Amino acid sequence: MAPRGGTLVGMCRNIRTLHNFEPPASEDEVRAAALQYVRKVSGSTKPSQANAAAFDRAVEEVARSTEKLLGELVTAAPPKDREAEAAKRRERAAARYAA
Repeated sequence: MAPRGGTLVGMCRNIRTLHNFEPPASEDEVRAAALQYVRKVSGSTKPSQANAAAFDRAVEEVARSTEKLLGELVTAAPPKDREAEAAKRRERAAARYAA
């Protein structure tokens, strides 16, 4: 995604890829990703009481859409191993914070 300035903006690091894992993403993982997305978009980790209902509704809608998307995606690639992917994330984080 490129904003008006032309600089590429990466996805929030807290949102993990959920597609093509064995076992498939759990409801908790999907909801956690939805929560992170809504927090990022709204700019709020904990909404005010006035915004709580809209915030919670958005999380549920994003989670439902994510589950639908994951159910419809197809791939010929073999499923990824969660532990191997987690090890790669730890290596990248160690390299990033060591610098």
